[in-house]
Amino acid sequence: MGMGISEVALQVLSQGTLPHHICSSICLSSPYPTSPSIIQCKNKKSLGYASNHRIQHHRVASFRNVSFNQPRFPICQRADDVGSISDGGNGAWFKSEGKTSQILGEVNGKNVIGFDEFQQLKLEQKVPTLSSDKLPEVGKVNHSSHRSSSTSLEDEAWRLLRESMVYYCGTPCGTIAANDPSDSNVLNYDQVFIRDFIPSGIAFLLKGEYDIVRNFILHTLQLQSWEKTMDCHSPGQGLMPASFKVRTIPLDGDESATEDVLDPDFGEAAIGRVAPVDSGLWWIILLRAYGKSSGDLSVQERVDVQTGIKMILRLCLADGFDMFPTLLVTDGSCMIDRRMGIHGHPLEIQALFYSALLCAREMLATEDGSADLIRALNNRLVALSFHIREYYWVDMKKLNEIYRYKTEEYSYDAVNKFNIYPDQVSPWLVEWIPDKGGYLIGNLQPAHMDFRFFSLGNLWSVVSSLATRDQCHAILDLIEAKWSDLVAGMPLKICYPALEGQEWRIITGSDPKNTPWSYHNGGSWPTLLWQLSVACIKMNRPEIAERAVMEAEKRLCKDKWPEYYDTKRARLIGKQARLYQTWSIAGYLVAKLLLAKPESATILMNDEDTELVNAFYCMIDANPRRKRGRKKQSYIV
Repeated sequence: MGMGISEVALQVLSQGTLPHHICSSICLSSPYPTSPSIIQCKNKKSLGYASNHRIQHHRVASFRNVSFNQPRFPICQRADDVGSISDGGNGAWFKSEGKTSQILGEVNGKNVIGFDEFQQLKLEQKVPTLSSDKLPEVGKVNHSSHRSSSTSLEDEAWRLLRESMVYYCGTPCGTIAANDPSDSNVLNYDQVFIRDFIPSGIAFLLKGEYDIVRNFILHTLQLQSWEKTMDCHSPGQGLMPASFKVRTIPLDGDESATEDVLDPDFGEAAIGRVAPVDSGLWWIILLRAYGKSSGDLSVQERVDVQTGIKMILRLCLADGFDMFPTLLVTDGSCMIDRRMGIHGHPLEIQALFYSALLCAREMLATEDGSADLIRALNNRLVALSFHIREYYWVDMKKLNEIYRYKTEEYSYDAVNKFNIYPDQVSPWLVEWIPDKGGYLIGNLQPAHMDFRFFSLGNLWSVVSSLATRDQCHAILDLIEAKWSDLVAGMPLKICYPALEGQEWRIITGSDPKNTPWSYHNGGSWPTLLWQLSVACIKMNRPEIAERAVMEAEKRLCKDKWPEYYDTKRARLIGKQARLYQTWSIAGYLVAKLLLAKPESATILMNDEDTELVNAFYCMIDANPRRKRGRKKQSYIV
C-alpha cells in the first residue's frame, strides 16, 4: 500500500521541496458537490489527518493551521487528473516520460513537478495557436512620451492589487473589495465579491498567475447554494453567493490553534436583501477564461464543476410565468445593486446571460444527461439574440418608428408588440442620440422602454456578440460621438442620463447614495475600462479604449483609486466612494494588459455563432405580420 496523503505531504514538507502554491484546501479535492458542510483538516504536531463533518444550513470549509518551519499552509493536495500528466494517487502531479526539467522531489519513487512547470507543459501541449484572421492587428499602446509614467502607475497598481489578496489556509483565493487603511468602517468591503473579483482574476490570468483564479473558482463552487436559507426561504438551487469572507476562528479546547472558515453571503446581509443574479454568470465566464488562458482544461472537466455549471443553467432556464426569452430579475441584483428602476429584464443581465450560455455550451461535456439541457440552451440563445437585437435596439431610424407606433394592437401580427406609447420618447433622447450610432436600451417590458444608456450591458453585448456586427460598431460610434457625456473627465458613466427630481424620488425611493450623477445614478466607474477595452479590441478600434485609459491615468493614482466619481463631468471623487477600490485598480491593469497584447482578449470574447446567425436572419426575413400557424414554434420572440 502507498503512503497516505497526510504522510506524503508531511514527508515532502519536511524536505522543504513543496512550493507554497501546490497546496489547496481539502474541499477542492472532492469530485462531487455535497450539501452544506464543514470540512476540516486537523493537525496535531507532526501527524496530520483529515475528516469531513456535515452540519445543517451553512456551507463552510475550514482547516486548522499547520505549524512548521516553512510558510503556513494546509496539509492537502490536489486530486485532479490533468491531461497527459499523471496523478500518482497522492494528489501530486508526476512527469510524463520523455519530459525533462528540474525535479522538485520524489514521492513513492516518482518525480514530482510544481504547478508552474505543469502550466508550462500544458501550454506547450494544449494551447492552440491563435488564428490571426480573428484578431485585430494593434500596435503598442504606450507612446514614448507617456511610457515612463504609465509604467510606474502600473507597478503601483500591481502592488496594491497584491496587497488586497485574501488567503484561505495559506493559499490565495480572491481579493477584497477595497483596502483603504485609513477607513475603519469597512462594512462588507473586506469581503471577496464574485463580480468584483472578475477583473482581478483576469489580470492574474493575463499575468500568467493561475493559482489564485483556480482556487477562487473551486472555493466558490463549494459555496454554491444547496440548502442556504434567508428568513425561512431558500434561494434556487445553484445560486452563487454575492461574496464570501475568510474568517479565522479559534478551535475549542486549544487556544494555540485556529481554523479558517469560508462564510458566504447570498444576500442575507446585503443592503436590500437582494440575491445576486450575475454571480453565477460571471463565474461561468471566468471559468472559461481560465481554461483558455492557462490551457488547463481539467478544472472545467471535473465532475463537480460540470455539475455546478448545470445547476446554474437549470436555475436560469427554468420555466416560469414570463413570456420572454430574456431573464426576469428583480431590481438591485447585478452591478447596479441599489434600486434604480432596472427590475424586469435589464440589459446587463441579458448580455451576461447570453455570454454565459455560450461559454457553458463550449465547456459542457457531451453526455446523455446533458442532451436536453443543451437543446434548451440552444433554443434560448436563438430566441434571446433575436429578442435583444430586434426590440432593444434604438437609433434615429428606430426612434422614428417608435414615435409613430399605433397602440392597443390586439393580434398576433402586431407591430407594436409591447404596446409602447409614443409619449415615452423623452425630449432628452431626441436631442441626444446622434445621427450616426445607436445602442441597446436598458430595459423592455409591456408599455415600458427604459431609454437610458447602460455601459456594461452595451459593452458586453459587443464582447459576447449579442449585438450584430453593425450594431457593435454603432455602439462604439455613439460612445465616440457622446464622449463628453459618457467618458467626461473619468471613464465611464455607468448609465446616462441620471434620474433627477420627482422621478429620482419615486424610482430610487429617495436613496441618498443614488442622488443624480452619483454612484449608480449616473456616476463614473473606472472599473468599466476593462470591458471597454475588450469591446474596442474585438471591433478593431483600440484607439477608443487607449484614449479612455490615458484620460483615467491623469487622476486615478492621484485620487487614490476611488470606487466611483460624481457630477456630470466626473470632477469629484464620489461622496461615499471607497478609496483603493480593488476593481478600479484591476480594471485599469486589465485594460493596459489587453491593449498591450490584444490577442489575449480572445479569452473573454464570444465569436458569432454561424447557426445562430442563420436562425436570426431567417426570423428577420419572415413576414412579421404572418398569422400564427398550427405548428408550434420553437422560439419565443
